Amino acid sequence: MNDKINKDNYINPKQLKVDAELDKSLRPRCISEFIGQKKIIENLLVFIKSARKRKEPLDHVILSGPPGLGKTCLAEIIANELNVGFRITSGPAIERAGDLAAILTNLEKYDVLFVDEIHRLNRSIEEILYPAMEDYKLDIIIGKGPSAKSIRLDIEPFTIIGATTRIGLVAPPLRDRFGVNIRLDYYDKESIVEIITRSASILGIKITRKGAEIIAGRSRGTPRIANRLLRRVRDYALMYSDSVIDEDIAEKSLGRLDIDKMGLDVVDKKILNTVVIKFSGGPVGVGTIAASIGEEVDTIEDVYEPYLLQLGFLKRTSKGRVATKKAFKYMGVHKEDNPKLFNNIPENED
Repeated sequence: MNDKINKDNYINPKQLKVDAELDKSLRPRCISEFIGQKKIIENLLVFIKSARKRKEPLDHVILSGPPGLGKTCLAEIIANELNVGFRITSGPAIERAGDLAAILTNLEKYDVLFVDEIHRLNRSIEEILYPAMEDYKLDIIIGKGPSAKSIRLDIEPFTIIGATTRIGLVAPPLRDRFGVNIRLDYYDKESIVEIITRSASILGIKITRKGAEIIAGRSRGTPRIANRLLRRVRDYALMYSDSVIDEDIAEKSLGRLDIDKMGLDVVDKKILNTVVIKFSGGPVGVGTIAASIGEEVDTIEDVYEPYLLQLGFLKRTSKGRVATKKAFKYMGVHKEDNPKLFNNIPENED
């Protein structure tokens, strides 16, 4: 492979736009095309069919879990299966009561309103949302001061689907109003292989089973990452492998992207280096980690930390993050060489 090409860290705005369009094209459109999360899909199909049989709106749904697991995709599928309209917005985008009122009054009967990052809704907006979710009524205050008056509007029955990566930040009164609570978890390797194979077919690129397995093993159990890596490996395959992704081209491409066999990238390694080496295994606060590696706290908590916790490399404690023996081993740090670094590892750890 030509070593002169070394632009993996260059972010091209046009490429981001193309990738976004490709992401949409790779999404399944109906529930039968959705791969993985088998038990969730089976239950959801029952709820959807029941709502259609009752000729009523589906109960409000909240989807939670790490980024990239298909929350937006699943929301679109629900709307398609219900054969109703689909409107999309986000918590931060609804700044005023008028914004919410404009959205809700324009919904048609049984439409689905998807609210991404619902944990970031303003509390005053939530208060208006409660009667809308329960009774399909919208309370609006007109005017200010002594002349202000409240009017109640009827709105069409609808379904809110909220998505969040941080379910604990959703206010309990709002969370309790969702009749269907779905937690998406990381996908198993076989499901990711199936997703990659399907996406490769849509992209018109040939891929071997072994090539798909190599990419799947480094996708962190996340379809969005799997599809992103597939697109980048495809680029290398088009240049160096007669448009075929096999084991060899997958290994070399992902190596050039600095993604190791466990799916850890440069940022993951910076986090582990900070905790294990700079702070002797911890405990260290997430704010300190963020400052040390130049990332946002939210990015670390939502994107990187969940996978490191799942791998058993980090532990959360009341005092901060602590590295485990697995993390020390991964970083190539051995107790006999650096006994002081092992002082903070929990005693009950194997």
